[in-house]
Amino acid sequence: MTRLRVGVVRGGPSSEYLVSLKTGENVLRNLNADKYIATDILITPRGDWFMNGVRTDLANIAQHIDIAWNAMHGTFGEDGKVQKQFEAFGIPYTGSGVLASAVGMNKEIAKERFKEAGILVAKGYTVANSDDLKEAAFQLFYDMHLPVIVKPVSGGSSVATKIVHNFDDLQHALFEASKYGDILVEEFIVGKEATVCVIDSGAIGEHFVLFPIEIVPPSKNEFFDYEAKYSGKSKEICPGRFTLTTHSTLRDLATKAHQAIGARHYSRTDFIISDKGIYALEINTLPGLTKESLMPKALKMGGITFPQFLDHVIDLAIAGK
Repeated sequence: MTRLRVGVVRGGPSSEYLVSLKTGENVLRNLNADKYIATDILITPRGDWFMNGVRTDLANIAQHIDIAWNAMHGTFGEDGKVQKQFEAFGIPYTGSGVLASAVGMNKEIAKERFKEAGILVAKGYTVANSDDLKEAAFQLFYDMHLPVIVKPVSGGSSVATKIVHNFDDLQHALFEASKYGDILVEEFIVGKEATVCVIDSGAIGEHFVLFPIEIVPPSKNEFFDYEAKYSGKSKEICPGRFTLTTHSTLRDLATKAHQAIGARHYSRTDFIISDKGIYALEINTLPGLTKESLMPKALKMGGITFPQFLDHVIDLAIAGK
């Protein structure tokens, strides 16, 4: 049997570089050696490509792999840019395509797609990082009720995401988020946090939807921020402690969100369950696949091993689905 050559692409010039290294490591460790020849492909923060520790370029890599497993997160890896490069060299790859990746990465555009699909989203404003941020802070303080949540328009892992309760914190949060591009400022919705993973089945319009996960951050964290995600101190309860109706609604909404942006292969959508309804926060087209990440936990509760998931997604990518 001829083994498939799988290049696991990790790293990249994003604030989620270290998380991507761990995602890639977990994928490399779990690829079935009887079926695949795994190749470690690293992109440095400066954008240099390495294959099995040797500096190279994508043109050369394309000659040595049959498919790329995209294990990157954030800028370049999740926003459609590396997807364009894979396509230019004729390399099949896992995860969403160019347009869906770009839409999913931009929280403002993704929210518009969600609204068109009938999904509740938080009210908010976008501030360009080139704007006068002090003036923007004054205007937002006047127009919005505090607390609000401030986050980069494009980014993941809750990097530079803050809940602010006063004017001084608002100014500081805007400046921090502006380091990563334009800024999204939204009403803060009180409720339970949940996330739902969706996997394409292979048949058009059909998906596997995993058990919704309830997220309970440590008491010192106001929400599931970067520290809560990776400190190992959050409670991640799967299946979540929700009513059967809420479980069903969450799964339906996650499927709608996946379809609304045209996501491919797999995604994870984050929600807030409030007294006013269930709000979609954002969609992750390349959710973390580290040992601590939410998707592997949901897979396990669904009776799916991580190697089985890898096999399934690779089959979808090779088939062009």
